[in-house]
Amino acid sequence: MADRRSDPFLTVAFDSEGPNYHETVRLGKVRNLKKEGPDPYPASIERSHTLAEVNDLNPEDSPRVAVAGRLIRLRDFGRLSFGVIDDGTDTVQIMIWRDKVGTEWYRSFWRKFVDLGDFLAVQGPLVRTRTGELTVDVEVQEGIDKTGIGLQIASKSLKPLPDKWHGVQNPEARYRQRYVDLIANPDVREVFRTRARILQAIRGYLDGEEFLEVETPVLQPIYGGAAAKPFVTHHNQLHQDLYLRISFELYLKRLIVGGFDKVYEIGRDFRNEGVSFKHNPEFTQIEWYEAYVDYHGVMDRLEELLVRVVERIHGQLEITYQGKTISFAPPWKRMTLRAAIAESTEIDIDGHRTAEALREAMRSRGIPADPNQHWGKLVDGLLSRFVEPHVQDPLFLMDYPRALSPFAKSVPGSDHLVERFELFVAGMELANAFSEINDPEDQYERFLGEVFLSEAGDEEAHQMDDDFIESLAWGMPPTGGCGMGIDRLTMLLTDKSTIREVIAFPHLRQDE
Repeated sequence: MADRRSDPFLTVAFDSEGPNYHETVRLGKVRNLKKEGPDPYPASIERSHTLAEVNDLNPEDSPRVAVAGRLIRLRDFGRLSFGVIDDGTDTVQIMIWRDKVGTEWYRSFWRKFVDLGDFLAVQGPLVRTRTGELTVDVEVQEGIDKTGIGLQIASKSLKPLPDKWHGVQNPEARYRQRYVDLIANPDVREVFRTRARILQAIRGYLDGEEFLEVETPVLQPIYGGAAAKPFVTHHNQLHQDLYLRISFELYLKRLIVGGFDKVYEIGRDFRNEGVSFKHNPEFTQIEWYEAYVDYHGVMDRLEELLVRVVERIHGQLEITYQGKTISFAPPWKRMTLRAAIAESTEIDIDGHRTAEALREAMRSRGIPADPNQHWGKLVDGLLSRFVEPHVQDPLFLMDYPRALSPFAKSVPGSDHLVERFELFVAGMELANAFSEINDPEDQYERFLGEVFLSEAGDEEAHQMDDDFIESLAWGMPPTGGCGMGIDRLTMLLTDKSTIREVIAFPHLRQDE
């Protein structure tokens, strides 16, 4: 075997130290097979059934099957070997008799070249063993290949499987090498199957309500629709800086202007900000916009949607999340942000309408108050610290500071509150929604306020979007819009405490 100084592949496929003893042995087998055959990486194999389908068959009919999967368990009794293969849909046992397949093949191929972790293609009748185990009995017949034996390597694994008792436990290793995590921890696969079912349920509901699924630009000349710092990239041919989108909002509302009255998009957004158990720089979101409804109509829609999704995933409306019971049974509680903060802190934010007055009320109760934050930011801080962490069952909080909501219509008769709500469940914000501004002059004034904040150093403030203002000038009907995080919803419905558990490939620090 070549050492890693003359064979750079060794340090790429393994680690900086090169392969260990077991990996070296496996690599030797692969290179031997490549020289002498059979090919350890064939282009195709025969497959008649998935293993889930095999487990639904009646072995009394002795059906012949051709299956494939990763070898995850192996027991050798000298003249007889039992293995278990896994194809991602289910598992099944395979059985190899030395006297049936021949001593030479059994010793020179099966026991010499096949290892745990290899993908195998297996052909033979389906039987039950004396212990009642459904089993594929490896057959011998003409026409399979030159050996006539119904077993071949479909893909040789150079790495041993993780320890079957401990699997892969280190979170950093699990997220960095998710493929190993999925091999070692079958329950992780179920998380991503559930995530897919959540998306199917959402699409099924919205499609059934005659919403149109659309796609909007990921690369945008002007970012907007959320308070977040964007990622910046550059288009070489056009000599133009572009931004990865932070929201779909402004493009979806352009479609409402254009005549679609119900639209939605599910996709990735990107925000150049910190990470936490509920934040990742790229994340999946759904946003929908519906003409002729306000934020109360959006609340009704969101409640109905999530009731359907929870029932689809769990079969009931009561779930357990991190040891606590959460009920999604409607109707969900609705209260104003003012009432929620007053209940938690005994501070009436409407009774302290300036930043200085609110800071004084906070300090009188021993609550730190940032001297540089405006009134809306102080209110948001009270929400984040004293209300959000204590929410369990779904709670709609309504009527937010105008300064935090540059796209939401004002509450009638108020100069400082807007028709906005957020949905909180289990201490997390799950969704954010507005009665959307459709007055182009009002929207222009809001943008000017954002530009002022940006020039004052607020990296999350919006840019002026002239084209969006022009689109509103063509007329947009009264519209309600909502954005909801798919990752956080998946956390809730799979009982996971961190967003990294529900994103297949979460962003991590560079591995040194």
